[in-house]
Amino acid sequence: MAEYFDRIAGRYDDWYRTKTGMYVDRIEKWLVFSMLQSKSGKALDLGCGTGNYTLELKKRGFDVIGLDASEGMLGVARSKGLSCIKGDAYSLPFPDESFDLVLSVTMFEFLHEPEKAVAEINRVLKPGGEVLIATMNGRSAWFFFKRLKSLFVETAYRYARFYTPTELEGLLRNEGFVDVESAGVIYFPSFWPFFTLAERVDRKFHRRCKDIAAFIAVRGVKP
Repeated sequence: MAEYFDRIAGRYDDWYRTKTGMYVDRIEKWLVFSMLQSKSGKALDLGCGTGNYTLELKKRGFDVIGLDASEGMLGVARSKGLSCIKGDAYSLPFPDESFDLVLSVTMFEFLHEPEKAVAEINRVLKPGGEVLIATMNGRSAWFFFKRLKSLFVETAYRYARFYTPTELEGLLRNEGFVDVESAGVIYFPSFWPFFTLAERVDRKFHRRCKDIAAFIAVRGVKP
């Protein structure tokens, strides 16, 4: 998988400059930061890619470091002035209880052993520390069409394992996290042109209709 992301690193951020990409980025960040209780402290952006969330955490005042397996993606992230290192989610190169927050956005889809990664997150979090994992939901209309496209054109979705909110909650609860909750946004397929309406729906139904949302997030606290 790292090789695939190395190949697309140079153009990865371009999509976020499209009208659809700007909507997706805006509403996904709204969900993530509305769920997080942490407002400052030492943060790890796990699977940081080109540093989209690393940069946002930095802007919000966190002392943040990004970690990713793709050197190509990390090169783009570092060009933004971010502190990022190459590493393995199954064996994080940090001491126990190093972080107040671990954020991982659209990385877990590409892990073969997600439970191992959650155990590592638990290890590096301080007691009372917070984790938020966000992934794509294969039950959504958005990703039905994206997966269909991936049969004909190589995209990241060809390699992804999708989760449901219940499955994400189970990953955290099984590792002993408490105060676990989930939510989701993006209910229309990617060719839906009415972004203002879509965003109103997202903000109204992010709790009630999360099972069919394209982007789902779960947060928990280390006791």
